[in-house]
Amino acid sequence: MTADNLPRLCFIGFGEAGQAFASGLQEVGVKTQTAWDILFPEAAGERLREAARALGVRQASSAADAVAGADIVISAVTAASSLAAAAAAKEHLRPNQFFLDVNSVSPGRKQETAKLLQGIARYVDVAVMAPVYPTRHQTPLLLAGDHAETIEPILRGLDMRTSIAGPEVGAAAAIKMVRSVMIKGIEALCLECFLAASRAGVEEQIVASLSKSYPGVDWPEVVAYNLERMASHGARRGAEMEEVADTLRELGVAPLMTAGTIERQREMGKIGKAETVRAALAQGHAEILQAISKAAADRH
Repeated sequence: MTADNLPRLCFIGFGEAGQAFASGLQEVGVKTQTAWDILFPEAAGERLREAARALGVRQASSAADAVAGADIVISAVTAASSLAAAAAAKEHLRPNQFFLDVNSVSPGRKQETAKLLQGIARYVDVAVMAPVYPTRHQTPLLLAGDHAETIEPILRGLDMRTSIAGPEVGAAAAIKMVRSVMIKGIEALCLECFLAASRAGVEEQIVASLSKSYPGVDWPEVVAYNLERMASHGARRGAEMEEVADTLRELGVAPLMTAGTIERQREMGKIGKAETVRAALAQGHAEILQAISKAAADRH
């Protein structure tokens, strides 16, 4: 710990989640923060490097450099890279360090990672249960594993919102993954339903009908929000849903609906890069749907 008894933090992966946590924790007094991202040495990593500079987070030159001296290592990489990130850090970790795996992966992947780091560092299965903006470090977190109860008071001391899912690694991941079947599935359904409604010219009637079935739901607002999430993060969400599919298979449930969600999320991740779609995201659901429809037609 630092002299003022606040932990020294290290981020492996400095995308949206890492930046959100870092900015919030800076405000509660955590000044010793380091980050490493595999994009840092590349031209494509300039946005991440600029974010680190703006937040006062030290840019490490490697995973080894990043974890040196840290009390808590937070792994926040892409779903497909979670095990590789742990393996890259493994040789440089110490038994007294906490390794918080906040990646959206299956319980099986969390258990595999925990086994990899057994005796190397204090591994904690962490599930991020809501978007990291605007709540940043106060985004609800579920913790699981042998070291969950030890790390929880430390995190709560940093004004973080935590609860313990259970003593077994994978318990937090299971809740996150199974919940995503519904959350990200609804996003995909919103796209499919309202894109068809827009093209058929029956959008108002669909909103009116759904409002009767689900009173109190502001469908235009919900649709606009879900489309923005898919357009901005569809590629990452598609990868996360692959982990959801693995989770379902681990539980003996065929991921039939999830397979369609994966395809829709990935498709929107590509369409969402179009400048016309980016420009429409703040204009409301009707404009977003029109931009998506045109961008989709231009791709075919």
